[in-house]
Amino acid sequence: INELIQKQQLLEAFASIKYMEDETITERDADKYKDNPQEFVRKTKDVDLLYSSITNMIQSIVVGTLEHPTVDEAMLTSLVTLIAREEAAHPNKGHAPAPGSDLLGAPRKWREEWKEAVNESARKRVQNVPMASKEEERSWLDLHLNFLQKNLVEDILKIKSSVKKCYPEEYRVCDVYVEAFHKAVASHLQGLSQRPLESSELYSLLDWVANTYRSELFLGHPDLKPEVQTENLSLLLTPADWDRLKNDYITSVKEKIKSYFGNILSLEVTEKWEKEVHPELRENLYHSSFSFDIQTIIGEHMKLSEAISRSLGMKTLELCLAELHEFVPRFSEEFLEWNTAHDSPVFVPYFAAYINSFHDLVSGLETVFKVNTEELQKILAALTMTFKNMFLNKLRAKTQPLLQKILTKNWILATEKPDSLVAAVSRFSEHLQHMRQPLRQELLCHVHKYVVREYIVQIMKPRRKMNRETRQQVSQRMNKEAKMLNNALIDHGSDSDWLLPAIHHIANIIGEKKKDRIKEYVKELCQDYPDIR
Repeated sequence: INELIQKQQLLEAFASIKYMEDETITERDADKYKDNPQEFVRKTKDVDLLYSSITNMIQSIVVGTLEHPTVDEAMLTSLVTLIAREEAAHPNKGHAPAPGSDLLGAPRKWREEWKEAVNESARKRVQNVPMASKEEERSWLDLHLNFLQKNLVEDILKIKSSVKKCYPEEYRVCDVYVEAFHKAVASHLQGLSQRPLESSELYSLLDWVANTYRSELFLGHPDLKPEVQTENLSLLLTPADWDRLKNDYITSVKEKIKSYFGNILSLEVTEKWEKEVHPELRENLYHSSFSFDIQTIIGEHMKLSEAISRSLGMKTLELCLAELHEFVPRFSEEFLEWNTAHDSPVFVPYFAAYINSFHDLVSGLETVFKVNTEELQKILAALTMTFKNMFLNKLRAKTQPLLQKILTKNWILATEKPDSLVAAVSRFSEHLQHMRQPLRQELLCHVHKYVVREYIVQIMKPRRKMNRETRQQVSQRMNKEAKMLNNALIDHGSDSDWLLPAIHHIANIIGEKKKDRIKEYVKELCQDYPDIR
């Protein structure tokens, strides 16, 4: 009988075992073993061992069904017949044998064994899918999931086309196999999810579960319909495992965003500030890729996360904004520290470029991502004020030495070029015309007012008395410089034309010797600037 079993001639083997079983039962009922119970135990054990051998062979056949290029349909058909004959020979009486009783005549439950063998087959098929180590292949998980998808689709297609027809409808062959594969894949993925995974690997796993597993690429494949239905399948990962994966992914994204923002800062330092490369002009505004880069980073990560779930997309957006709120002050601090240390000529152009970029950033976040930027705007307002203060401090530092030369001997004798002060002021004001409104006009007016005020302050300081000729020279020099300063600032966009006459009025007063004319000039000055009285 064992030889028949090994040759997979299971129907013949079953018939022989059943004959032995019936014979033993008959002899037992006839009290043949009353005086030799050991013989009964031996025969009972022989029957049980032979049935167990068939059970093992059933499992081996079922487990091996998908491991061969072609399906042995005759063997599977014979297997179904065997199970049917066993069920007919050992009808289920609705209760298990009593503990300690023999198993003679008891149902062998080979249909359940068949189902368990299907589960084992699925487990082995999933377990044997190729998987490289991370050291061997950087994209090991993507490759593994692709193999898993490809191999299992091929297996289920084989079940649909070749295995299913060997079984009666009552076996629900496709359903049983799909459920088995589902459980095997779920167990396998749970194991994968316990590994220390990088951000890209976490995403691959989330994406595969959310978007690939039930899609047309896998269980929803058109060729698998209508036999394969995914509606009744349980969750591939438990809610706890799914949430843990998403949380791990969010944590990894946070680190990536922090790193990406840090790279933006590093590139600004090495490629722009250190090389003193002026920002490009777009539509007459200084442009920095700062805003575009940040929005691109946020957009790409949101798109990826939203492909998993809307809630994951929102979490990603929230963490991006939180990182942005930390990054902007850090960026500002680095920019100011670098320019303090280097006194760079690109400070003002990049000051303008970054102000423009901040505006674009807020606008983009509001329109594209529909977020509340109130907190960010507070941060940017403080940052803008800090930038403005540094700008004005630099302006004062560059112009004060030149302003203090006013009315000195060299200044009066015109050895100090009149365009020196104009050039110094222009190096600041000319870049402001490439800044967005309203800050552009605000700063231009501030520069204009500052220069005129400080110029007048220097003129009004007590000096030694000047003779008539010197006063004429001073008046001419003042008028010339006032015209040059005002023209330059107006050309750069200042609308503070009300400041134009101020220096001219004082120059006229200084250069005039007639008292009545001086009174007229003072009157004109007071009319134009009533607050000086």
